[in-house]
Amino acid sequence: MSGEIYSYLFPKLLAAGARDVYLTNIMMKKNRPAQKLTVLSPAEKQQELEEIIFKETTTLGIRHREVKRSCLERKYFELDSTMGKVTIKAAYYEGKLIKYSPEYEECKEIAVRERVRLQDVYDLLKKEAAEQLF
Repeated sequence: MSGEIYSYLFPKLLAAGARDVYLTNIMMKKNRPAQKLTVLSPAEKQQELEEIIFKETTTLGIRHREVKRSCLERKYFELDSTMGKVTIKAAYYEGKLIKYSPEYEECKEIAVRERVRLQDVYDLLKKEAAEQLF
């Protein structure tokens, strides 16, 4: 299957309710290289997502596996930064803050608008969040 198909397929699966979509390079029988498509989704979306995969890819079969997920508690804060208002996502483990970061899409907008490096935006916003919020 042409790799170009994936750039069409991924957004379609995400729009249909997939929580995550990714590829893994694998070796098939007879030492043939291939890519394994993984789609993480709620059980109630399985049939709809399978239909998309069967219709849009060359696959002849789909394997199912139930997985469990552990998540950190998340809180969102609004940071009034020198670059404008930005959402900061904070993660907690057993009630203690262990990490935080500015929202990617908002950082990307700022980087494009201000014509600066994305990493510089991240660094500045993390510093300002540490000073103002945490």
